[in-house]
Amino acid sequence: MTTTTYGLYCVKITRLGVMNSYLVEEEDGLTAVDTGMGGSAGAILAAAQVIGKPIRRVLLTHAHMDHAGSLDALMAHLPNAEFLCSGQTARFLAGDMRLEVGQAQRKLSGSFVRCKSKPARLLADGDQVGSLQVITTPGHAPDHLAFLDSRDGTLYAGDAFQTQGGLAVSGDMRWLFPLPAWATWYKAAALESARKLAALNPSRLVVGHGPALESPGAELAVAIARAARRFGQNS
Repeated sequence: MTTTTYGLYCVKITRLGVMNSYLVEEEDGLTAVDTGMGGSAGAILAAAQVIGKPIRRVLLTHAHMDHAGSLDALMAHLPNAEFLCSGQTARFLAGDMRLEVGQAQRKLSGSFVRCKSKPARLLADGDQVGSLQVITTPGHAPDHLAFLDSRDGTLYAGDAFQTQGGLAVSGDMRWLFPLPAWATWYKAAALESARKLAALNPSRLVVGHGPALESPGAELAVAIARAARRFGQNS
């Protein structure tokens, strides 16, 4: 497990070199974004101890096992912290895998995890959690969220993009690291969400799999155009 500091507010915690969680510094402490696969809680807690601030909140981008796998273990050590996620993520974690009305009724992809932890608050598009703006980004998974830091423009994109093996929209296969593409639920929605995120003009892109990208605008445009061609849509 390694840690890397990005910008002023973001510490990345990497497991197996390819699975990332983040600690975001706020005035009152830290917000954890994703908990990694099972067995990652200790490294997240250790990184918080090095920073010297308590974890006040735990956010999930979605309920896949490599993002929510250590949720229960982490929350067991954080009795005073809040867990926050989308309503659909909460249902998935509880074992209710039904899709919502209006969503494409497609078979779910990827490995979802069941957890006992219950959210203190359900998140919706446009909500604010400390300095982080909540952005609904279905595609990789129907419950997917991203978070934009209003202070420095860092975009916590989860699996809406990957940079491991090359920058790609979720669902666009990168053979050096194909797992996010294999686990993508609906490519058309993933492309729409990628465009939504690129329009925010983030200063930094951090993702669930791979290194951060600084000033990613031009690279995002190339990745979105590539996905549009591969998915059979106009860019």
